[in-house]
Amino acid sequence: MPDALAVARLARLREALAAAPFDAYLATASDNVHYATGYRSVGASVWPTHRMAALITGDDLWLVCPVADSAPAVDAGVPADRIIGFGTFYFEGAEGTPLDGMAGRYPRFDEALAVALSRLPAGARVGRDDADALMVGVRSVKLPGEVELLRYAARATETAIHTAIDSARAGSTEREIAAVVSASMAAAGLEPRFVVVTSGERSALADAYPTDRPWNPGELLRFDVGGTYHGYWSDLGRTAVLGEPDAEQAALYEAVLAAEDEQLALIRPGVPANRVFDVAIERVRGAGVRYRRHHAGHCIGLLLYEPPIISPGEEAPLEEGMTMCIEPPYYRLGWGGMMVEDTIVVTADGCDLLSVSDRSLRVVEA
Repeated sequence: MPDALAVARLARLREALAAAPFDAYLATASDNVHYATGYRSVGASVWPTHRMAALITGDDLWLVCPVADSAPAVDAGVPADRIIGFGTFYFEGAEGTPLDGMAGRYPRFDEALAVALSRLPAGARVGRDDADALMVGVRSVKLPGEVELLRYAARATETAIHTAIDSARAGSTEREIAAVVSASMAAAGLEPRFVVVTSGERSALADAYPTDRPWNPGELLRFDVGGTYHGYWSDLGRTAVLGEPDAEQAALYEAVLAAEDEQLALIRPGVPANRVFDVAIERVRGAGVRYRRHHAGHCIGLLLYEPPIISPGEEAPLEEGMTMCIEPPYYRLGWGGMMVEDTIVVTADGCDLLSVSDRSLRVVEA
């Protein structure tokens, strides 16, 4: 049977559909299909050409997917008689089940989708997630169960980062430190998706893979790490220094952390996203730092980046129940970079941190 969160998500979607100017909704983005059906496809996460769809009505739900997805979808709780598979794939033992004979029945996605659409009443109006904002509105405010998955993902990720910092020493390579992060995340049930661990001058590279470069005394070590837990993302940033920080490192980190603190203090329902951006930029620049950013945070959920983005042109007001990452990082080529990034949920009168670990500049004995 579908789990309680999948049932709650579908109920919320149907509530929005009931107020929409159409009778059915077609979701084709894999994350939207996951939201509606409870099925998270491995194929969709690794193949850019993977295609699938969910057709939702007030009282029915159809999943159109490659035949290879059919048995895993049933395992996830999708009724087998509501799956329309396309392509060719064989599951032995399907004889006598609704999956029997599915292989090769509909060679292409569009043929299978046409079958699903034919199940609608004549003249039914269909909304689509590639042209309508319904799904964005439904997903922007998280259900309590979604918040708990995001909370777990955030805390497991920050634990992994601090475990790696605790194990790091002079001469530890970026790759060795990243391996500790990944192992800790995996042990907690997360799928590591990006593990950015960069040291010294490389810490200025915003998104870069770890290398065999060793961490040397006096250098910064920057972490930007994300993974998924039951499809829900984490995205956390922390910074360490090997030995006591010099005056510039200490001052810059103080400015970055203060900027995040001001963002957190400002967040509440009704505050425009661009104002949360402005306070971060103003605080860092107020410390005498040349500071330019295209964003200073983003919402997070089944996607790493969900709207609204905390950016200069985004006037959308924050809403209670939104979950977002708050981040004012600093990157200077030839010198280094630092960041502090945390996940929060917007509450009725402010926000709560889902990540709760030490946000200070971590000092590791040289």
